[in-house]
Amino acid sequence: MTFKVRALSGVIAGLVRLLAGTARLTIEGEEAAMASLKENNGGILVTWHGRTLIPLYRYRNRGYWALVSLSRDGDIQARNFANFGFQIVRGSTGRGGDRAAVQMLRELKKGGVLAFTPDGPRGPARKVQPGVVFFARRSGKPILPLVATATPGKRLTTWDDYLLPAPFSRAAWVFGEPIFVAADESDEDACRRVEEALNACEAKAEGMLNPPGHS
Repeated sequence: MTFKVRALSGVIAGLVRLLAGTARLTIEGEEAAMASLKENNGGILVTWHGRTLIPLYRYRNRGYWALVSLSRDGDIQARNFANFGFQIVRGSTGRGGDRAAVQMLRELKKGGVLAFTPDGPRGPARKVQPGVVFFARRSGKPILPLVATATPGKRLTTWDDYLLPAPFSRAAWVFGEPIFVAADESDEDACRRVEEALNACEAKAEGMLNPPGHS
């Protein structure tokens, strides 16, 4: 790992602690989601690629798993997750995908929890790709949709519309119901269900911060 990657990931870790650590957070559905992980001996936590900052901080040092690409950007991302106590599997569709998938399935079946961005690593934004469906179907574990948002905050001009909460922001976080993928369900149908659930979580979280009639 290069000095540049270590230095940059250290700066990012400090920024995450400042922005997420000072957020005034309201969460809906987390207790039920954690109960589902326990009941099913593991599962897959999913959120949009552009909404990972608050969950990254919230679930630090729990030994959850993250699947990170073998790209240069992935080197920084892997270091960021590791700084917060996540376990890392490296691989993507283009490089190392088969090996990474086998390892991740093994960990899921052993009771691991996978933190996954189903529209990553390159998008399109908010379009669920079949990777998460593959893991859920093959492992038998539930997909648990969640989205956190905050105000005030800065939305970066990146493909994923990445959200940086302001320090001491108000944040809302909503979980959806567990989603199980049947062996005979098509990828298209399963992806659509996950996508709809994430969009509903985000809409509800946004509504909690900006209720109708609020100025």
